[in-house]
Amino acid sequence: MADKQGIILVNLGTPAEATPSGVRAFLQEFLMDKRVVGIPRLIWWPLLHAVILPLRCKRVAHAYQQIWLPQGSPLMVYSQKQQQALQNKLGSDYVVELAMTYGQPALSDAWLRLKQQGIRQVILLPLYPQYSSTTTASVADAWQRIMLSEHAVPSYSLIAEHYQNSEYIRALANSVRRSGFTSHPDDFLLFSFHGIPEQYAQRGDPYPQQCQHTAELVAQSLGLTQAQWGLSFQSRFGKQKWLEPYTDATLKSLPAKGKKRLYVVCPAFSVDCLETLEEIAKEGKELFEKSGGEYFRYIPALNNDPEYIDALAALVRTD
Repeated sequence: MADKQGIILVNLGTPAEATPSGVRAFLQEFLMDKRVVGIPRLIWWPLLHAVILPLRCKRVAHAYQQIWLPQGSPLMVYSQKQQQALQNKLGSDYVVELAMTYGQPALSDAWLRLKQQGIRQVILLPLYPQYSSTTTASVADAWQRIMLSEHAVPSYSLIAEHYQNSEYIRALANSVRRSGFTSHPDDFLLFSFHGIPEQYAQRGDPYPQQCQHTAELVAQSLGLTQAQWGLSFQSRFGKQKWLEPYTDATLKSLPAKGKKRLYVVCPAFSVDCLETLEEIAKEGKELFEKSGGEYFRYIPALNNDPEYIDALAALVRTD
């Protein structure tokens, strides 16, 4: 088995249960990552534990309860389906593991399982099509910490991004076509990406440019004019300025501009999760309709779409 190659799919993570205590455990680990929140620890730690977690945990737990599946968290359920689909696609020459940057299953445990099978070649595949220091770089950090205790460090590589991969773009475009989007003048397509603080981009994070490129490639594939699509950024946290335009402000303004039939796709999310199912499909729909919108359709994440699994397999095989 030593000649097999190990693949570790890495997603962000999710609470183990949709309860305030489950959310607290997850957010505590996530929001203490310096890549995610750059505030000095001496200031951030007491603020997080005394103010933010007590205020947010109950509300976030309630939001998770609205989307929780019988099998558990959507992010975990769909990530596991991706893992199994990719394993089936790649065959017995590969061993595909799943890990989360925060929470379980831990990246260290995924590596241990590969190590116990004698695997000495590892490909890390973060499930973030667009690179950001807040996501992909955190995967690299976590892996390096694990390797510090290894006397026999394996050969490994990191697939940092796939925002312009042709098969990924094709899968996205086809998911839009399947949604019923017709590119009729009355239909408008909004690409909503997860946001990051603006200062991160100013420091050199290429994320906004990669988001723009992804959206442009999908729009080109669909044959859209500039008037038929737009781009925005969601999920901002805190008071600092994040990438604009904001998705919530965009949803409010579109009906007044005559864009009353809306389709929303979220290309930065490989699998459906709280930010897509609750923030966009539920809250976003309500906001758009209250602002005068007449038709709203959230286009699901690629999840285990066979075309996306083909794209991931191609990335692995050509790495």
